[in-house]
Amino acid sequence: MAVVFTKNQKIGQPISVVKSNGERESFNVLKLEHSLLNAGVSPAISQKIIQVVQGELVDGMTTAEIYRHAFFLLHKMEKTSALRYSLRRALSELGPSGFPFEKFVAEIFKAQGYQVETDKMIKGYCAEHELDVIAYNDKKLIMTEVKFHNQNGIKTDLKVALYVKARFDDLRKMHYHYGGRDMVLSEGLLITNTKFTKSAISYAMCAGVGMIGWNYPAKGNLHDLIVENKMHPITSLISLSADEKKYLIGRGFVICSTVMEKLSVLQEGGFSQKRINDIIEEIKAF
Repeated sequence: MAVVFTKNQKIGQPISVVKSNGERESFNVLKLEHSLLNAGVSPAISQKIIQVVQGELVDGMTTAEIYRHAFFLLHKMEKTSALRYSLRRALSELGPSGFPFEKFVAEIFKAQGYQVETDKMIKGYCAEHELDVIAYNDKKLIMTEVKFHNQNGIKTDLKVALYVKARFDDLRKMHYHYGGRDMVLSEGLLITNTKFTKSAISYAMCAGVGMIGWNYPAKGNLHDLIVENKMHPITSLISLSADEKKYLIGRGFVICSTVMEKLSVLQEGGFSQKRINDIIEEIKAF
């Protein structure tokens, strides 16, 4: 673990930072470096940003403050990488309700060729279940429980994995009619925009619960699905203010690419042609 020092700190005293859940931990430069490199930032630029951030660290800073500072520096150096770096935080801004994230998940399934339905009551063998997203094609029927957190420090825990397992076990005992054919449940998924606790992951691996989170599984996680399918959330656009993001989400837009298909919504919202052009250029950068 890397330890850094500032003018306000005694040599040998580690700097602690405050996580989004209020917990303190020693600053780990490797976490910052990994987040930058994972966003596609070049090693040279990453080191420049790390050097500046380390030189301005103060004991008790929040991880959100460190992120904002790193993002500001990155935006000045590599704008495209800055857009990718902001991705995880952009997902949390789809709230405060979970509905926009459910729609976001549905759009990812659509991009993979599935037909989708959302917010459906489905009869299981023993009980009815409210399903957030149902995706199906000629070969597969996937039912999904979606858990949204508007703070990155909140994790989806074991009790959620337990009840999701029970729910899908009940649903697997039935036949369903989708796409003009009778089908059985091929896969049940628990999807979240943040992370899972270690106990939830351990249980899922043992019990066979399908789970997708920000960084789980190692391949095919939420970050991978977004980047591979170019499904960046509307909240990742730097050129939009918080109110403008809320306006577009309220009009049903959760994916950047869908804005390109209905630019008239921007005009109706009072966006100037110059602003619209800037937004188009930013979307194309993805």
